[in-house]
Amino acid sequence: MIPIQPSPPHGRRHPQPPVDGRALRTVCGSFATGVTVITTGGPEDGAATTVNSFASVSLAPPLVLFCLHRRSRLGPVLQRSRGFVVNFLTRSQEGLAWKFAGRESARLAEVPHHRSASGLPVLTEALAFLECRLAEEYDGGDHAIVVGEVVALGTSGGEADPLVFYRGAMRALDSDVPASARG
Repeated sequence: MIPIQPSPPHGRRHPQPPVDGRALRTVCGSFATGVTVITTGGPEDGAATTVNSFASVSLAPPLVLFCLHRRSRLGPVLQRSRGFVVNFLTRSQEGLAWKFAGRESARLAEVPHHRSASGLPVLTEALAFLECRLAEEYDGGDHAIVVGEVVALGTSGGEADPLVFYRGAMRALDSDVPASARG
């Protein structure tokens, strides 16, 4: 294993230079994650952004989190709506993931979606979704750590491969893995 940024010998405490952001991104890219699109807002101000920094936090109470860049266009809409939906994407939705990944993204109105009982947008073709009430927000440097309480959920009911992100690219699970082993 070749260190991208050397670590100090054990037991020595010298001032350390800051970790290089590119090196951190490269190393963290070795961790495969699922790809989600976070949606929020009402019919007039609906917004969405692609996120792979999603995690389940607690079952009781049911909490999840994702990290949102402080300058994200989703931030102000999320603050007004006080709720969001985590949409888990299928492999066939890679194009959709890229549409919502940039600073200038697709408009939510251009994407098939429907409204939850509380009025939040849910992507119609998503593998599954979690509707959440905004519970907490924590400082995470250049990101906000957004915690939501799950208030509704659902799945497509169909069999589809999830979209994953690994080493800077969207990918599918290995198709040689039997469906029964995938859960």
